[in-house]
Amino acid sequence: MPSTRPTRKATGTKAAPAPSKKVVPAPAKKAVVAPKSKKRTVEEARDESDDEFGEVAIDMASDDDEEDMDGDDESDDAEDFPEEGEEGQDMSAADLEEDEDEDSEGSYMDGDSIVDSQEELDDEDAEDEEDEESDFDDLVEDDIDPNFGHNLNEPLAPESDYNPIIREYPEIDPVYDSDSSTEENENTVGNIPMHWYDDYPHIGYDIDGKKIMRPATGDELDKFLSTMDDPDSWLSAHNYKEGQDVKLSAEELEIIRRLEGNRIPDADYNPYEDQVEFFSSKTEIMPLSAAPEPKRRFIPSKHEAKRIMKIVRAIREGRIVPRKSGYVPPKPKYYNLWNDAEDKPREEHVMHITAPKMKLPTHDESYNPPAEYLPTEEEIKEWNEMDKEDRPKNYLPQKYNALRNVPGYGQFIQERFERCLDLYLAPRVRKNRLNIDPESLIPKLPSPRDLQPFPTRLAIEFLGHEGRVRSISVDPTGLWMASGSDDKTVRIWEISTGRCMATYHLDELVTSVVWGPNKDVAVLAVACGYKVGLILPEKLFSPELTLHSEEYLKAGFANVATGEPNPKAQWKQPTPAEFEKGIRVWVHLQKPVKQVTWHRKGDYFSTVAPDANNSAVLIHQLTKHQTQQPFKKTKGAVQRVMFHPTKPMFFVATQRYVRQYNLQRQELVKTMQTGVKWISSLDVHPAGDNLIIGSYDKRLCWFDLDLSSKPYKTLRYHQQAIRSVAYHKRYPLFASCADDGNVQIFHGMVYNDLLQNPLIVPVKILKNVHQRVEALGALCVEWHPTQPWLISSGADHTIKLFS
Repeated sequence: MPSTRPTRKATGTKAAPAPSKKVVPAPAKKAVVAPKSKKRTVEEARDESDDEFGEVAIDMASDDDEEDMDGDDESDDAEDFPEEGEEGQDMSAADLEEDEDEDSEGSYMDGDSIVDSQEELDDEDAEDEEDEESDFDDLVEDDIDPNFGHNLNEPLAPESDYNPIIREYPEIDPVYDSDSSTEENENTVGNIPMHWYDDYPHIGYDIDGKKIMRPATGDELDKFLSTMDDPDSWLSAHNYKEGQDVKLSAEELEIIRRLEGNRIPDADYNPYEDQVEFFSSKTEIMPLSAAPEPKRRFIPSKHEAKRIMKIVRAIREGRIVPRKSGYVPPKPKYYNLWNDAEDKPREEHVMHITAPKMKLPTHDESYNPPAEYLPTEEEIKEWNEMDKEDRPKNYLPQKYNALRNVPGYGQFIQERFERCLDLYLAPRVRKNRLNIDPESLIPKLPSPRDLQPFPTRLAIEFLGHEGRVRSISVDPTGLWMASGSDDKTVRIWEISTGRCMATYHLDELVTSVVWGPNKDVAVLAVACGYKVGLILPEKLFSPELTLHSEEYLKAGFANVATGEPNPKAQWKQPTPAEFEKGIRVWVHLQKPVKQVTWHRKGDYFSTVAPDANNSAVLIHQLTKHQTQQPFKKTKGAVQRVMFHPTKPMFFVATQRYVRQYNLQRQELVKTMQTGVKWISSLDVHPAGDNLIIGSYDKRLCWFDLDLSSKPYKTLRYHQQAIRSVAYHKRYPLFASCADDGNVQIFHGMVYNDLLQNPLIVPVKILKNVHQRVEALGALCVEWHPTQPWLISSGADHTIKLFS
């Protein structure tokens, strides 16, 4: 540790000038004393004489000074003063004063101590002066001449600034524990959590292994009182390792302030110092190393040349492929140990398919299952009587008190063998799972508000029938509606008021009623049993229209008398009683008629009798009273037929297919594969390029005739069998009804652009329109010809109009 020496302040005080007379000092005595004891003596003497010096600054000598002092002590313990006549003795008072000022200022600024002696010595060489000062520090009282630096003729004061009294202290033996009173017991437990010693009376161990007892600590009130009494309590920090408060010094507080301000703790440290280029590109005159350049720096290495040629030969032979530009090294592969499904197939074989995972055990497979999983005696008996193939599980849950009581599983080998057979013999197919957002598959449909008008509410209810209303039809003018029911009646209603204008009683159940499409002829076709009747409602139309329609219906009887009759269909006149009712013509067939449909011109109509086999479909001409069979042989049981609205095409729907025929060329144009089990209804779009079908297996299929023979859209919104489907003749609407009693309304826009597909949007569900009676609900739907009104009939004997 560097020694401390008292130094005189350099502010305003000057040493007394030396006398001009030459001073001849006495020869100094050489005292041989141990260096350690001398330093100790001088230090203790200076510590005790601090009060005698007054305002004297204490400066710590540097390590270099201490080394210099040690070196001087080794060479010679004390320096002989120069004799009279030697160089450096003759000095004037002015020179001494000037040198003293320079030495005091320089030594004080540089950190070197100033010798407090009788006068300041001057030397031309600064290093010799420091050596002399260090030598003087090591001298004891006997080695110092009391008359040095003063006039020998003048007496000296017994004690003054120039003649300090040096006290001697007994020599201290520099061994361990020689001065234990100034040392502290350092806790040597190391860097451990101190809360481990919370339950012990000591807080650690000193260097001798002795316990360091925990210092007495008061409660929180004592801490508060001590904090209030001590104004410097905020300057202290608690040392948990020693168990006591330590007062922080000014340097430590400055470090804390700098750390809080995000600054470097050391104030003297400059992080932006200029870089010292020890090794640069410039050739220095005095290099750091004067060693000659090694031989390996300017002679090529033969060993490296051999290795390079070895790599070059490997590249030429193709054993090493150079990396291409932009090469990215492969990333290390990490495998998820807990992932059940393999991320990628194994590379052993292309056709390898991972074996499926076994099902995880359930609660009833536990050795101690809950009580609700344990079978009863009846279930155990029933399980034992079953065959092994019929048993839902090949084990019965059992309860054991401990896992050690569970016996071995007897079917383990058999089950392992069967699983191996399943893995080896059962074919497996790889199915790639597509991670697709389900919402992205739903097409963006317009809002139903933008697709109005369409029927939304019940407007009129037609009551009067006493049986199921199987068929309804609206005349071309939109004023009248006809309905046929199982009560063997045909009723004609006024649509705007809901009044029943006429009722026709027939002999058989009415299966179909259809108004003629020609506005110039008021005729209604009714199918009941084995015959089809043509009715002229005289009271509903004007006399001119009634007269024209009468002549139109009677014109065909003249051709019947001259032509050959068709045995499959007979045209007959009604009886006078039937004529009074309004029936004008009867057409008798061989089998019951299920459907009647008109040609767009109103001269032809077709009938369907599914039980008639090859003659199930017949086409009748009203003006000539002739009947013809378009097909010699029908393929399947015919369900529905329709004429094309604009072309000479004819659609025939069998049980599973829809066929399109050209009547002029008498050939099959297209066969539509519906994909349903049983077709129930059929309708053609007014433009003629699209058609819809309903089926008993709850499906509605839309066909685009120009696109494909398979359905463009298949809709399944009903819960029961679909009974009827219908297009609107003016608005882009179509509807369907089913046995669930609901009516579905759709927006179906067909574009003139062939590149744009039809737009189908469900807009309204009319729920519980008709009550279910004997598993039958809504039986028929029909659109108003000019208004967006929908009329439906059902098995609950009612007819309802929605607007």
